[in-house]
Order: sequence, then structure tokens, then C-alpha cells
Amino acid sequence: MTWLFKPFFLIRSGGAASCVRPLLAAGLLALLAVTAGCARSQWENRYDYDNIVSRINIQTPAPAQQTLPAAKDLGKITLADAIKTALENNPDTDMALARIRQSEAMIDQAKAAYWPVLSLYGSYSQGDAPSGYLFSTIDQRLLPPNTNFNDPGWFENYEIGAKVGVNLFNGGRDWLNRHMAETGLAISQLDSRAVNNGLAASVISAWYDCLAAGDFIAIAEESVSTVEAELRLMQVRYDAGGVLKSDVLSLDVRLAQAKEELVRAQSNRSLALAALANLMGLNPDAQFELDAQAAMNPDLPPDYSAGSILALAKRPELKQARLAVIKSAMGVDMAKSHYLPTADAQLKYYMDDPDASFDSDRDNWTAGVIINWNAFTGGRTSSAVRQAKNVQDEMLAADRKAAQNVLLDVKTAYLNLDSARARNLVAAAAVEQARESLRLVKKQYEGGSVTVTRYLDAELAFNSARIRSSSAVFDSEKAAASVGRALGLWASLEGESNE
Repeated sequence: MTWLFKPFFLIRSGGAASCVRPLLAAGLLALLAVTAGCARSQWENRYDYDNIVSRINIQTPAPAQQTLPAAKDLGKITLADAIKTALENNPDTDMALARIRQSEAMIDQAKAAYWPVLSLYGSYSQGDAPSGYLFSTIDQRLLPPNTNFNDPGWFENYEIGAKVGVNLFNGGRDWLNRHMAETGLAISQLDSRAVNNGLAASVISAWYDCLAAGDFIAIAEESVSTVEAELRLMQVRYDAGGVLKSDVLSLDVRLAQAKEELVRAQSNRSLALAALANLMGLNPDAQFELDAQAAMNPDLPPDYSAGSILALAKRPELKQARLAVIKSAMGVDMAKSHYLPTADAQLKYYMDDPDASFDSDRDNWTAGVIINWNAFTGGRTSSAVRQAKNVQDEMLAADRKAAQNVLLDVKTAYLNLDSARARNLVAAAAVEQARESLRLVKKQYEGGSVTVTRYLDAELAFNSARIRSSSAVFDSEKAAASVGRALGLWASLEGESNE
């Protein structure tokens, strides 16, 4: 059987054909030059940022309208809705998911080492080297008799073939690569859970910041209404000659302060809502209302001792550190495997022909096993082993540090929770005291026994106490969420995109 595989412009012939051949070669060179120019232009723009993001169809960080979906009204949402939306849309979760997929791809790469490698090739050569002439004509099975090997003359050879190679032994590197990749996947999955844990706690904190800002607005609006009412009464009394102009001016100043506090509270709430929308992966202009009744109350251990035991069992960072120690031990064995020889089996099937008219009756094949052993590497292998052992020591130290950090995190979270709860009790009592004080002062003010300044001081103290009390209430909720994060309670939460 014969295969015709030779380009027509390389066929040797005489007469007019020999004149056409240079023209065809020149045309081919011109075509290659044009193609190379086009390819160069394409590759110059291939790694442009805008081209990359358009090819993979993701949103770009600039301009702003391309970064996030258009702002829309989400209606009323619960805290659970906010957390779920954040876990689905936040870029941090997408980054963690991408790292998981990278690890999965590394496992597939490691598994590929167990399969044989098949490669196809083709080559063309010519010359007058005696060795090249000999090997080519022998593989062509067309060695002329009585050949002068000192001056064999010009030869031309086309070769096509296939190679199959498979590793038989490499010191266990393939096994180690696979298990290191699987350990890396487990680490990436734990990293995703750690991201979820921190993100959920951040959303809860931002949620209560929004609720606190809403309370501050209500307090500020009530303060403005109260001062406006008093100012109207004061103006009537002033017009009747019952009070001094300074009393009216004092209320004017207090009204301006109350309106300023209202503007500040409204601005702070807008910022808090934008921060919450950002955590949820939404446009900062997204519109939504908070369902203040729908809270998440984690079941927390009663004290630090019980909490620390739970945290040491649940925190993803600790599990990551332990897996990193295991992976580093595999790295030590990987480095030691280079002391061992390697064995590979190879099979090659090929055909040679002087004019690319390949004939299966003149095919060739070779098969064999190759054993390699690096008897001396200048200390490279021992240095790699030493480096791997130092990496293992680093991971062991990182494991201890992770445990210390988790325990400190839990201790800090419980102390903050105790402090927030204590401040909540004190602030609630202060509100009642300030309310009673304002009631008494207002009665005295209406009776004319105290000045308007004293009344304004009592009103300001009451509003300040209410703000501190509201802040303490929500700080307690935020502190409880922080304890939940320190214990790893939010790590198991997942959005739809992560399931």
C-alpha cells in the first residue's frame, strides 16, 4: 500500500516544472510572511485586558455600569436572604470557587501520568552526510549495493511515525502527585468555607449597622419634631413678651443641630446600605428594605472554654493548616523519590521514503525499556530534600500559629460579647434615667423654674442615651455574630453557586 504525502512544489522534475518551483516557493514565503504578520497583530491584542474579559464574558471593574448588574428594587429582604445573596454574588466566593476548580484540574493532570503518551510526527531531511545517508537509506530499505560510504552522495528522506511511551516506575512520584493534588483540593474547599465564614459575619455586621442607622434617623427625626414644637411655643411666648430673645435663639441653634444630626444619620444609613449591597455583590444603588424582625440567633456555647473546644473542631483554617502539614510530608517523599531510578517503556512505528510515497511493506518499528538513574547531581537532590523538610517545619509552625490565632480570636470575641451585653444593660438603664430627668426638667421648664438651656441639655442627654442604647443593642448582635465566626459556625453556609 502506498500513501502520496509529498507537496507538489517539492517534486523534482525537469523542464518548465523546474521554473515553476521557485515561483511557488516564493509565493509560499510571501503567504507565510502575511500570515505571520496577521498572527503577530492578533497576539499583540490577545492579552489586552478588555479583550480578555470580553472573551471569557465576565464583568469588568470599569466603567462602573459594566461592573455590576443594574440597580433594581429587591423589595424587603431578610438577613438570611442577604447572606445567601452575598454567598452567591460576592467576588470573594467566586475567587474561592476558582481555586477549587484549579485544584480539580491539578488532580486530572496528576491522573494523566498513569496513561501512556501517544505522539505522531513527520519530518523531512536532505544532505550528503555519510551517517545521515546510511541511516536514512537503511530505514528506507533502499540501500544501494556497493555504496561508497565515504562519499555516498546526496540523499533525501521523508519520515512519518507514531511513538507510544509509558512510565513504569519513577519512585512513586505519580502517586504522590495525585495525592498532593487531592490534598490541595481539600485545602481549597476549606478555604472556600473560611471565606463563607468571614463573609457571612461581615454581612451580619453590616445588616445591624443598617438597622442601627435606621434607629438613629428615627431618634434624630423625633428630636427635630420636638425642638420645632418647642420653638413654635417659644415664639408665641416671645411675641407676647413672656421670654427673652436669647431663649428663642437658643432653640433656633438647637434646631439647627438637630437637623444636622438628622442629615448625618441619613447619610450614615445610605453608606451602611451601600456597604451591605457591596457585600452582597450588588450595585451600591440597589434598593431594598430590611426585615428587622427576621434575625439569625446562633446557638453559642456559654463561655470561652466550651467555645474554644468547638472552634478547634470546626474552624476551616485549622483543618487547612493540618492538611498543609500532610501535603508537606508528601513533598519530602517527593524530593526523596529523585534518589531512585526511573523506568519507561517506548514503542515507535515509522516509515521512511525518499519521495514521500510511503509503502507499508517497508515500515519499521522499535520497542524497548529505558532505565535512567542519576548517580550524581551535584547535591541537587539532597538540597531539594532539605528544602522540603524546611517547608514541612514551616507548615508545622503554621499549624501551631493557626491554633493560637483561633484561640485568641475566640477569647477576643467572647470578651467583646460580654462587654457589649454589659453596655447594653447600662445603656438601657441610662435611657430610663434620662427619660425621667427630661420629664422633670420639662415640667420645671414649663413652670418657669428652669431656663430653656437646662431643658435643651436634658433633651440632648435623653437623645444621646437613646442613641447609645440602640448602638449597644446592635453591638450585642454584632458581637454574637463575631463569636459565631470565631467558632466557625458560618462556614457551613452556602449560596446556590457554591452548592
